[in-house]
Order: sequence, then C-alpha cells, then structure tokens
Amino acid sequence: MRKTKRVQEAFLYGLIGLCAAFSAAMLLGIIGYVLVKGIGAVDLEFLTTVTSVLRGTAGIAGNIVNTLLIILLTMIIAAPVGIGAAVYLNEYAKPGKLAAAIEFATEILSGIPSIIFGLFGMMFFGQTLGLGYSLLSGSLTLILMVLPLIIRNTQEALKTVPDSYRTGAAGLGAGKWHTIRTILLPSAMPGIITGVILAVGRIVGESAALLFTAGSGKALPKGLQDLFPKIFRSGGTMTVQLYLSATSEGDFDTAFGIAVVLLVLVLLINLGTKLLAGRFDRNRERR
Repeated sequence: MRKTKRVQEAFLYGLIGLCAAFSAAMLLGIIGYVLVKGIGAVDLEFLTTVTSVLRGTAGIAGNIVNTLLIILLTMIIAAPVGIGAAVYLNEYAKPGKLAAAIEFATEILSGIPSIIFGLFGMMFFGQTLGLGYSLLSGSLTLILMVLPLIIRNTQEALKTVPDSYRTGAAGLGAGKWHTIRTILLPSAMPGIITGVILAVGRIVGESAALLFTAGSGKALPKGLQDLFPKIFRSGGTMTVQLYLSATSEGDFDTAFGIAVVLLVLVLLINLGTKLLAGRFDRNRERR
C-alpha cells in the first residue's frame, strides 16, 4: 500500500510540475515571439513621434500620452470610490439585504464582457451626456469596469487584518473611523495597492471598450495647457492603436512594436506591485 501511494504521489507531483512547466513555456514562447517580431521597430523615434505620412514617421507618442491620461482619469475616481465601498461593506454595513445587493452587483459587474461596457459607454456617456468619442468618456466607462476589482481586493485585504486590532483599538477608546484610518488601512495597504495596480494593468490592456468610447485619435497635446482640453477629444490608447495597426492598417511592424512596449509596461507594473507590497509588509513588521 505504501509503495502504491508513493507511486501515485510521484505521478501526481510530476503531472503538476509538467503543468507548471507548460504554463511557463507558453509565457516564454509568447514573450519571445513578440520580442523577435517587434523589437526591431522600437527605437527613440518610435517612442517620441506621432505617425505622419507627410513627415514619414511612425510613432506612438500620442498613444502613450493617451494611455497615461486615461489611467490617471480613471484611477482618480475609481480608487477612492472602490476603497471607500470596500471599507463600508467590510466595516460598517451590517449583514442584510443592502450589503448582499451591493456585493451581488459588484460580482455581476466583474463578469460583464468589456464589449458591453463599451456599448453602454458609447450610448450613455458618449450620446446621452454628449461627451462623444473622448478620453473622458473612455475613462468613465473604465471606472465601471475596474471598480469590482478594487472593491474585492480591498475587501479581502481588510479581512486579513486580525480582529484583535479592532478590539484593541476599541478598548483604548479609539473611534471607528480613527481605527480604520490609522490601523486597518495601513495594515491592509499591500493588498489594496495590489488591487489598484491590477486595475491599472486592466486599463492598459483594454481595447474593446475604448474603441466605442475613447476613439482612435493619436495627436500629441500642444503643451501642458492643452492637457485638460485633450480629455474632451478623441484619443486612442496603445492597445487600440495595436488593434488598428494589425487589422485596418495592416502594419504588423508597428503592431508588434506596440506589443513590445506593452509587455515591458506590464512587467514594470508587476514588479512595482511586488516592490510596493514588500515595502509595506516590512514597514508593518517594524511596527
């Protein structure tokens, strides 16, 4: 019996290792293929100019600026609202129909396909509110998409904080909000940051919803004074331009070049997540 169990365990261990190796090989294969196809298109001119037939340039500087603006606009609203909703659900809301309805709504929102968000954003933000194809319309649509991610991650982070922190603070006479602000949120900060950066990653990789809402404009702002008016104009992100380059324009060199930039950006986002989470963990241990 023991010999049979050892054989079974060795077989399952080998099978699990094979699955892990297959996943890693797929990732390395995709990264290697994209790098081989696109690294030649990435240079300083590609990153700092805008595609122009008259000037004979092919660049994504305008798309990079549009991506950064959409990230900024989305997270300015989504992060406070998502974290606040999670704090309410986890610390204030009593078990009942209201809390259950809010959690059910967030779960439904997280499962809706992005193309439906894009259709809703085009009809409501674009036409009903009169925003048209603009960065603001795209950002408002993305807020609806990333809110469930931020809420759920913040909730899980708050649940990992020991209840002894809450009871100890209450025993010392600290109020509810003071406890949340000075004890719970700092303790849960690694998980909260992870949720926020994952939301940024989803914004960076989104294209379907933005095709219907933000449009595909790729002009650079004329200066710092033009940044605010730009949010009311059409602006295509890097993923939107990648899609257009590979389909309607047939420019696969540019498409793979954008893919390389996106891979590097996603890698930096993940490294930033680990570094920030580790830093907050170390600071919490010191306390």
